Amino acid sequence: MKIPAIRERRSVRRFTKDKVSQKDIEDMIEAGIWAPSGLNNQPWKFKVLIRQEKNKIAIYTKYGKIIEEAPACIAVFLDNEKSYNRDKDLQAIGACIQNMLLEIHAKGFGGVWLGEILNQKTEVQQVLGIKNELMAVIAFGKPSEPPKKGQRLPKEEFILQ
Repeated sequence: MKIPAIRERRSVRRFTKDKVSQKDIEDMIEAGIWAPSGLNNQPWKFKVLIRQEKNKIAIYTKYGKIIEEAPACIAVFLDNEKSYNRDKDLQAIGACIQNMLLEIHAKGFGGVWLGEILNQKTEVQQVLGIKNELMAVIAFGKPSEPPKKGQRLPKEEFILQ
């Protein structure tokens, strides 16, 4: 059985000015919380970024315009106090972010996982006053244009013999 959302979801970087409701934002976070994690330690923290905070951190990435123009952004952090195995916790954070992106897609929004900002994560954490380690910023909203169709290499290219 194929799950359509996995194949249909695409990174969206341009949004309309339509606002995202608080309920929709909370739904995105809840989807992330339901990701699997080692020992069920749930090693994530989230910061919903308001306009002023978005503008303050946008300068720390070459994709700052996406952050500034997105109706909603959520910063995802590794909860240092819950972390017990960095490798497992980073995998869990990836699953958390994927769950959030699938929820964004399921609700008819578009979103993008911004990782380039990690090159300046110390500065971002300092500006936001957060000690936990930044893992990504997810920007989302109503897409201003339909996403392009995705392409993948044949699965045979990925299977080791």
